[in-house]
This record gives sequence, structure tokens and C-alpha cells, in this order.
Amino acid sequence: MPRTLRHLTAALAITGLFAGSTLAQTAAPASPHSFTGNAGLYSQYVFRGLTQTNEKPALQGGFDYAHSSGFYAGVWGSNISWLSDAVPEVSASLELDTYFGYKKTLADDLSLDVGFLRYNYPGSYPSGMTKPDTNEIYAAITWKWITAKYSYSLGDTFGVGDARGTDYIDLAASYEVAPKLVLSAHWGRQKYRGAGHSDFTYDDWKAGLAYELSGFNLGLYGTGSNAKDSAYTIRGKNIGRSQVVAYVSKTF
Repeated sequence: MPRTLRHLTAALAITGLFAGSTLAQTAAPASPHSFTGNAGLYSQYVFRGLTQTNEKPALQGGFDYAHSSGFYAGVWGSNISWLSDAVPEVSASLELDTYFGYKKTLADDLSLDVGFLRYNYPGSYPSGMTKPDTNEIYAAITWKWITAKYSYSLGDTFGVGDARGTDYIDLAASYEVAPKLVLSAHWGRQKYRGAGHSDFTYDDWKAGLAYELSGFNLGLYGTGSNAKDSAYTIRGKNIGRSQVVAYVSKTF
């Protein structure tokens, strides 16, 4: 074989080798599994318009798993004080939520999310007290930057017994008003079912801003509600009163 031809043949072989390697790398399928985590420090923890930490700081975090089919599951936790503030004999100082669900894109800018969520409050409780552990199923539909969500309780609800059917309506909007700056607003209605539970029903609202800086989210929002003093007064204060919350969080 002529020398020039031998060199050309070798070059083509080497080129083919690298091309094959590149093709193999390109053809490798992406994993259908994804894992993410989140952590945040908040000036206080407010849930559905009610302070959970009596205006004290909260450290929160969670882990999430998602499959390309749309299935997801996760766990999330935060320190709390509202239970022991209301009943000193209670030792629970942690909220630990577990959940799973399914998300599906229905059309451009339109998606559906259905799932199950359990609120766990591990600890010891006085005899006869209804535990606050709560099971909810939910469905949410999102169009562009607007979300409507409906949650339905399957039994006792946050310490209120015989409250099956208690529901929560959540209307929320989140819009990027400038690069990395997001304006959000929310209105919700917690309606308790069951005999003698009407005083626990209330509306809540929230509005705030969040800004992404070097991979962190910095936020500030205000909350409020019309929760009744007769149902939501703890240590002489209505836990649904207007609040301001500042926070820093990160997803990884």
C-alpha cells in the first residue's frame, strides 16, 4: 500500500473511532430519574395564613424525586411551636410532610397535578387529645403563571376531630416582572366540615417578591387572614393576624 494511502487509511480509522465514541455518548439515553433538595431559613413559618412558630425563625428543607413519566414523591420538614404553645403538655416541635403525586402536561402552558399529602407531627400528646396528623388529597391545574388548587381532608384535620371533607381552595399567581424578580399573590379559603366546626373556617391571603441572587432565592412577603379569635387565639394572640416574612432559600 502506498505510504500516502496508508496514512489516509489510518486517519480515517482514527476519525471513525472518535466519531463512533461521540455517537455512543450522544445516543446514551438520559436517566428518567431526578433528585433535588431544598433548604431555607425563614423569619417565621406561616402556613395557610397561620403562624406556626409564634413569630420565631424556622429552618426548613426537603428532598424530592421525580420520574419522567410524571410520578413524583418527596419529604419536607420544618420546626414548629404552635402545638406546644397551645397545649404545653405536647412535645411535638417538628412538622414532617410526606407526599406523592402525578404531573401531566395537558397542552402548551397548561398542566395538571394530582396527589396525596400527609402532615406528620411526631411527638407525645395528652390522653384524649385529637392528634394534628392530617391526610389530604389534592388536584391543581396551572395555566402559564396562574394556579388553582383544591385540597380535601380524609379525616381529622390539624387537631380538629371528625372533620372529614374539610377542604382548602388555593388561587395563586406568580409572574416574573423583571429578570430574576418574581411577584406572587395568593388567596385561600380553609373550610371546616363537621358539627360545631364553623368557627375554624377562614380566608387567608399573601403577596410578596422573590429575587434570585447567585443561586439563592431572597424573598419578602406579607400574609393575613380573617381567622376568628375564638378558634385561633394562642397565648393571647390570634395566630392568623397579619405577618411579614423574610427568607433565603436554595434548591440543589
